[in-house]
This record gives sequence, C-alpha cells and structure tokens, in this order.
Amino acid sequence: MKVGIPREIFPGETRVAVIPTGVQALTKAGLQVAIETGAGVAAGFPDAVYVAHGAEIQSRSDVLSTSEILLTVHAASSDGASRSGQAVIGFADPLGSPRAIQDAAGRGLTLFSMELMPRITRAQSMDALSSMATIAGYKGVLLAADALPRMFPMLMTAAGTISPARVFIVGAGVAGLQAIATARRLGAKVEAYDVRPAVKEQVQSLGAKFVELPLESADAEDKGGYAKAQDESFYRRQREMMLKVVAASDVVITTALIPGKRAPVLITTEMIEAMQPGSVVIDLAAERGGNCELTTPDERVVHKGVTILGPSNPAALVPYHASQMYSKNIITFLLHLLGKDGGKGTALPINQEDEITRETLLTHGGAVVHPRVKELLG
Repeated sequence: MKVGIPREIFPGETRVAVIPTGVQALTKAGLQVAIETGAGVAAGFPDAVYVAHGAEIQSRSDVLSTSEILLTVHAASSDGASRSGQAVIGFADPLGSPRAIQDAAGRGLTLFSMELMPRITRAQSMDALSSMATIAGYKGVLLAADALPRMFPMLMTAAGTISPARVFIVGAGVAGLQAIATARRLGAKVEAYDVRPAVKEQVQSLGAKFVELPLESADAEDKGGYAKAQDESFYRRQREMMLKVVAASDVVITTALIPGKRAPVLITTEMIEAMQPGSVVIDLAAERGGNCELTTPDERVVHKGVTILGPSNPAALVPYHASQMYSKNIITFLLHLLGKDGGKGTALPINQEDEITRETLLTHGGAVVHPRVKELLG
C-alpha cells in the first residue's frame, strides 16, 4: 500500500503529518511513502531529507490520487481525495463540523479522527490532542513573556529588587499544566484554577498555588478526563469569583476548550478593565471563539492598556517539534490499524471490535458510522 503525506493547505498551518525519520517506520511496515513537494519545508524538513529516509517526492495530484492512505494534520488537506475506499487520517473536527464528515462519507472516504482518540493506556502514544496541547501551553507562556513589559523572575540587583510576575492559568489540563511548568521555569509566581477539583494536586506538584473557588463542580469531568461544559449560571458565578484574582495578575492564560462547542467565556471585559495597564491575556481557546470576551483570533487586541492575544493554532507556531510529536502519534495509530500484517494488503483493514478503531472511525462504506456524529446530523 501507498501512504501519501500532502502539504497542509489549512490557513496558517506550518506542521507536516510525518517527519523524515518517521518514513522509516512506515517503509519497515511494508508501505510505500510519497511526500508532496515542499510538504515539510515550513516545519524545517526539506524534501532532500525525506528522500534520504526512503520517501518519494511527488506532485500534489499524484499524492492525493494514487495513495491508498493519506496522513494529514487537517483532514481538509485532503481536498481532491475522492477515490472511494481511500483512507484519510487527521484532525477532522467531527463534533464541530459534522456536515463535512457527511460530505467525506458521500465521497466514499474512510475517515479517521485524531481528536476522538480514546484516553486509554493503549492509546497514549497516539494521543495527538495531548501532544498539541503540550506545545500550546509552552508557547502561550512565551507569547505572554514577549508581550509583557516586565520580566518574569524575581531579581535582586544593585539597582533594586524586581518582583516576580504574577501569572494566572485558567484550566489545568495538559496545556494548562505545561503553561504552569514553563511559567515557573521562567521564575513567575503562578496560580491556577480548574473546574475539576481532582487536578489540585497536579497544580501544586508543579509549584503553583491552586485557586479555590467555592463552586459545586462534582460533575465537571467526563469519563475521558476532559472538563465538561457547565450551565451559564455556573460560569456567571465563576466569573464573579475570579475577578479579584484576574485583577491582581500580570498575565492570564486561558485554556478551557469543550470538544465541538464554543469555548466558555471566562474572562469578561470587566475583568480586563480591572487589570493593570501593560498586563497580558493569552487566550489558547481562540480556535473555538475564545475564553476572553475581547479575543479576536490571530489579532493583537489592546483594551485600556491590556494586551489580548488569541492564537487560533498555537501548535503551528512551533512546527518542528509539533510535527515531531504528531508524526509519532499518527504513525503509531496507523501501525495499530494495520495490525500484524503491516502494509501487505490492498486496503486499510477496519476492525471495529477494537476500541481505538471504533472510537476514531468517522466514515466507512459511504456512510457516517460514528454514533456521536450521526446524532449531531440528526
């Protein structure tokens, strides 16, 4: 079988689905690997390095039309992939764009979603959401440090003592925990809050203070460990209690994303106006509308002296290592799907008895097969 890696066409995307060293794992499994010309250049991987690792460089039309399997960052990069039975693996936004999934089914594609990887031990090495969240949390702190007109660490100098920056992280999932660790390494005084009480120990283990808000949040975590959406009255009370903490912070970094839904508004205009001029808000939920009321994705907003940045694709700002991590995730997933026989067959085997396959498979045989997507389509 032939595996194709097209160049990403999603606006602002700089990652590539497979890096050169990943090619060897695919060829070892008996697969032929074709890379679109220039697919890895933006991430720091020129065509010649792919060739040196056993890949063939081809035009976009050849990669898309002759590959049995396409590995992508965004499934949208498979524009023109229309051969019935062709398998496409990538981020597909199935819960946010179910109609696009229906369209893929109509074209006869077998589509797998990296977002829906189950959070089980067997699938940890395939968990691309966690990998990209790690990148986002790290980069978010660096964006804040660059935009803040002061330094993060406390310094005792002959010119006087410089107090540490106060950083408040909202959301202590993978991105939030990485943001805490990065801000601490830079010397900031870090506080964090999460609707899930269970993460308190993780926050404290990284040297940050967990902000206690007296809110009922027992049903705040789903079976996969992700935060669940709450009702508006909960978010209103949460905002009221957070106002004082936000006002005292030099930097606020928000990370609250709910799969398939608009991000909850956690930072209001009132909170922004209570912050000191020069303060910075980094909204890592901008791709879903943002946690800050004033966020405009991919634009620098300054409101009464407070800077608000909302990168819609923060992982793409660190494309080299984001691609390295994603490549490991997607190749491990593909090899799992191929099973013991590797790439010896003529089509990607589909074993819906396997939980990993079943939970990530969106379309097959001309139909949408994922229950949650079918429910959204009515």
